[in-house]
Amino acid sequence: MSHTTHSNAYPVSLDTVPAEQHRLSVVMPVAQAEQIDSPAAPASSSSVLKATEQSGIPLPKRETRSQRPTPPQRRYREQARRLVDTRALDRQAWLSIRQSGIGSSDAAAAVGLHPYKSQLELWMDKTGRQVDIKEPSRDEQLTSPLHWGQVLEPIVADHYAQHTGHRVQRVNAILQHVEHPWMLANLDREIVGNDEVQILECKTAGIYGAKLWKEGVPEYVQLQVMHQLAVTGQQAADVAVLLGGHELQIHRIERDEAMIDQLIALEAKFWEFVENDTPPSADGSDSADKALRALFPQDNGETVDFSHDVGLSQAFVDLQRVRQTLDEAKKEEARLKHRLQQAMGTATLATFPSGVLSWKQTKPVNRLDTKTLQKEHPALCAAYLHAHPGTRRLVVR
Repeated sequence: MSHTTHSNAYPVSLDTVPAEQHRLSVVMPVAQAEQIDSPAAPASSSSVLKATEQSGIPLPKRETRSQRPTPPQRRYREQARRLVDTRALDRQAWLSIRQSGIGSSDAAAAVGLHPYKSQLELWMDKTGRQVDIKEPSRDEQLTSPLHWGQVLEPIVADHYAQHTGHRVQRVNAILQHVEHPWMLANLDREIVGNDEVQILECKTAGIYGAKLWKEGVPEYVQLQVMHQLAVTGQQAADVAVLLGGHELQIHRIERDEAMIDQLIALEAKFWEFVENDTPPSADGSDSADKALRALFPQDNGETVDFSHDVGLSQAFVDLQRVRQTLDEAKKEEARLKHRLQQAMGTATLATFPSGVLSWKQTKPVNRLDTKTLQKEHPALCAAYLHAHPGTRRLVVR
């Protein structure tokens, strides 16, 4: 984890300061106010190790710090290929190039460690079976974290440069690993002329997203940056994140050769799924559920016999057992709720040694009386009726 302290923060709201005078609070140790030299410990190491063990890939032997030779300082132009210039690249061409490899933002999903995107959904993306491919509307863009991340990226980069004194510049290219052509990377900024840190990754997080940064750089971001270091051959990156629109944190991530070896091995295994057009296993996440519904949207009326498949038969038995446990748990939950509600009566709150229970009246909600509308204005209703396709339901019998 990156070492931070909130005692050195000077929060200033961007809403009340002219654009040319924006100053963001930077959270870092006081002793490091002039120079950032505290690396973020790779919290994702244990997860990558676990993912590697589950995949059956042998772990590389890790050297101790005293045994590890000091790597030479390398610039990315010597390590990575400039695959394509992005300045004149339209969205469709950019999406097409993204399908040709694993980008840095794909790294965590490729190894099954992304909080929002599963391996299966990423596989569908890379094989041209995207779950959601429609362009967002203007109204949707106004509430899109991705959109605002792009809008605020130059502001984050500018304030990082002002605070650290580092010179940063755009790369304007998709980079490609020289030995693993399926490894791609986009850099937000390159840090110029600095032997200690060479890459800047800019992030933004709203009120809810900021929770992921309480313990330092989230695991999926650490994997994204380690992927960038692998592709470019660079030694370190700074992650500058704008939290809640007013607080800038800066974290250092150092190159970790052992983790990079593991990451490349796991990404290579995922890329085999793409090249062989074989879907990886679903992992139980909402992302995987969405991907399965997009992959198999309709049934064909046939019956498949899994009686002789020991693994699938056991999975069905386990599903029956879990469903039974859930049903029993829901009944017990309802019984306990009713006991407490009956004891509370008309009270709004109830306090206990372990917490507080709230039973409040919700605000009134206006609802459209569709039955009356259909009866009194059938023609008007018909003009606004749209058929929605049905969805497949999984029923255990």
